[in-house]
Amino acid sequence: MRNPLLSYDEAAEQVNRFVLALATGTEIPAALGQPPSPAAPPTSRISELLPLESACGRVLATPITADRDQPAFPRSTRDGFACRAAEANTHGWLFQAGLVRAGQLPDRPLATGEILEIMTGATLPEGADCVLMLEHVEHGDGFVRQLVGRTIAPGDNFVPRGAECRVGDTLVPAGVRLTPAQIAVAAQCGYRELAVHPRPRVAILSSGDELVPHDQVPGPGQIRNSNTPMLAAMVAAAGAVPVPMAIVHDTPDALDSAIRAALEPAARIDLLLITGGISVGKFDLVAPALTRCGARFFFGGVAIQPGKPVAFGSLTRTAQPGSAPGPLPFFALPGNPISSAVTFQLFALPLLTALAEDTAIQPRFARARLIGTWKGKSGLMRFLPAWCDFQPHPTVQLIPWQGSGDLAAFAASNCYLVVPADKDTLEDAKSVTILLR
Repeated sequence: MRNPLLSYDEAAEQVNRFVLALATGTEIPAALGQPPSPAAPPTSRISELLPLESACGRVLATPITADRDQPAFPRSTRDGFACRAAEANTHGWLFQAGLVRAGQLPDRPLATGEILEIMTGATLPEGADCVLMLEHVEHGDGFVRQLVGRTIAPGDNFVPRGAECRVGDTLVPAGVRLTPAQIAVAAQCGYRELAVHPRPRVAILSSGDELVPHDQVPGPGQIRNSNTPMLAAMVAAAGAVPVPMAIVHDTPDALDSAIRAALEPAARIDLLLITGGISVGKFDLVAPALTRCGARFFFGGVAIQPGKPVAFGSLTRTAQPGSAPGPLPFFALPGNPISSAVTFQLFALPLLTALAEDTAIQPRFARARLIGTWKGKSGLMRFLPAWCDFQPHPTVQLIPWQGSGDLAAFAASNCYLVVPADKDTLEDAKSVTILLR
């Protein structure tokens, strides 16, 4: 595999083109040194129904629509008195004709010269066009009037029927990841269950003779495998199902066997993540193993730090009876943990979001004011561990670190400072870009 170094934008565009090809059945983008492949059928997975209380965090497959006007009646937003604004603004005494509580209906329209005590959430009587707040009136022997010096306008302190939505309106479109806010809307519209997309399954394969499981004591020269638990957590946070695989040693046979296992129909894998062994050292054996398994590489190196050796491509799945084999996308991520985290967020997360049929835009960037300065070399786009304080206005400062293996610095950060490739200095108090985590 030849590795022409792409810019971040060029690499991101390759991922976006692959996403579009999967979604629309159009031509898969050209692999390195190869022509584009024939059109691929669009992916289509059967949605599942979940009880409303179990659907939070899943991606909605069908829209949530209003089953009636909201509100279904003109609703008071204050404890006070329903009346006509024109009469209230005369500051004359109005006869208190009764009281209506939330859950009750007024027994008749409001007559001329009357005022009706009303509770928050109650139905405004016909004939009233506003609600006087309790603290803005005075009482006198069965009569009420607005305090002198105050005025009120028609429409004040109540919500008209249908002001929030009309029956049949789409309140939450398909493709939205459900949060408590959307669950509340669905409950208001009477949904007992929601149709959601199935969660993609992501195989996570960490390679390296130096690795031992994270719950074991490392021997001389060994390290615990932090990448698999980290990536599994990132995959789960993205709404997918992590499928951790056993650590693979640095031998061609072991790598070939592990990759082919992910291609088996029984594995039901939608995305393959491989960490480690993707650089150019003597024991970096992942790229040759992928090539032996028939990989098409869309890129094999990006001008970023950390994460420069990252590779993206697709493998051909084992054919299932009655269907043509489809592509299995993969990312080969560098083995240093922050390199794996950065490249997952920049490239794998957008693809994973699309596989989940989530319409959210990933990755997410923002602007903040830099505290302190940064000096370095230009030539690579850098993503440096940083801490952003979002109150009262976003300010960001770098976390001191010892390179892409420094998990202590990673744990102390909540974002990355983005340094453009053409910059060798970022000045104090200047507006900068951050990559949100």
